[in-house]
Amino acid sequence: MSLLQDGHLLPLDDIAQHRQQAWERQSAYVAANSAFYQRLWDGQTPPARLEDIAELPFSDKAGLRLSQPASPPFGDYLAAPLEKVSRLHRTSGTTGQAMNLAMSMRDCEITEIVGGRAQSLAGLKAGTMVVHCLNYQMWMGGLTDHLTLERTGATVVPFGVGSTELLINTILETGITAISCTPSYPAVLERVIAEKFPHLSPRDLGLKLGLFGGEPGIDDPAFRKRLSDTWGMQPRNANYGVSDVFCNFASECAHDTALHFVAHDVLHVELIDPDSGTPKAVAAGNEGELVLTHLSRECQPLVRFRTGDIIRVENTDTCACGCAGFRFRVIGRSDDMVVVRGLNMFPTMVAAVVTSFDELSGDYRIVLDTPPPYDVLPVQAELAADGQDDGTLSRRMEERFKQKLGATIRVKIVPHGTFPRTEGKTKRVIRSYE
Repeated sequence: MSLLQDGHLLPLDDIAQHRQQAWERQSAYVAANSAFYQRLWDGQTPPARLEDIAELPFSDKAGLRLSQPASPPFGDYLAAPLEKVSRLHRTSGTTGQAMNLAMSMRDCEITEIVGGRAQSLAGLKAGTMVVHCLNYQMWMGGLTDHLTLERTGATVVPFGVGSTELLINTILETGITAISCTPSYPAVLERVIAEKFPHLSPRDLGLKLGLFGGEPGIDDPAFRKRLSDTWGMQPRNANYGVSDVFCNFASECAHDTALHFVAHDVLHVELIDPDSGTPKAVAAGNEGELVLTHLSRECQPLVRFRTGDIIRVENTDTCACGCAGFRFRVIGRSDDMVVVRGLNMFPTMVAAVVTSFDELSGDYRIVLDTPPPYDVLPVQAELAADGQDDGTLSRRMEERFKQKLGATIRVKIVPHGTFPRTEGKTKRVIRSYE
């Protein structure tokens, strides 16, 4: 078994020495070459043992956002000479300022291997033809995710976004059976099928496997069922990542819908209380913010990087699929969290209630007109194409929100087609006062 190819199949105890040696090399490299961390650590020497990494301060997105304009184009956390940069990506900017990402050839290779592990777990394999429908224009979700799909041995169709009629015809003509896209993209396809191909249903396209990532939503059982019923496909959460760290390092498998962490050999995980920063054990049942450290990165190595993602650990035992990494679910992002009378509300929690109503399309927005604090959460929910509001829908939704979430919600029902069907990431929390 090759560690680089199959590191996710080896328990942590079996690769502890490898991880320790990787940390010794990486921490020395960062200390010698990253002006960003030299400044952040302020003369502090990285601990010799990986298990003592909590002695170091956190880094976060805010610090990176200040670094790049001050030291363009990659920031002073670029630890390699410019001639070693073989690829430039840019983050989507969904959560703020878009960032330039630098990758060496070695960074690219490791990224593709790790992402390939995740896509393989999700069911992609040689002999499958998959169409990749994420934005290729600088975003990691395009080219780099494409290359992770290729690592599975599958035949990859590099379609990107736009030209939806052409996509539908391409799927029909070539026998494509899998699609890689955001969870909201099938709604775009459904609309075009209804308008331009009225003799077809989504099932007629013959897609059997949906590999989803880039935005939340696929964890909702009602949404999954809707996808399965409408398309006849098996939906899989196949592509969870943090662009600054790795484009994809977790996916579900056929045995468990929780995300499987597949990068222990090249990425160190911590769990912390998002408010206090206090460490929490990566143990079943624990919730907290995900903190990540590269154990092998040349261009923009990150140490104790606060991702902003709040996760819940589901299991730490080896899965039936063979993956030895812990399994988890993403509850939400700290910057998407809205506190309503002391209760932490995330879009995924709202989605679970919205999708339980057949009268609705499943699309929604949380529109905040004023800064916090909030007594109620304002939610706009869109009717389904054939949905009817009998005049009681808002009240019934508000009652179910209160019952399920314990929070007071003010619901506004909007007509079908109010929200644009995007081909990229969908922003659910709108802070119009900013």
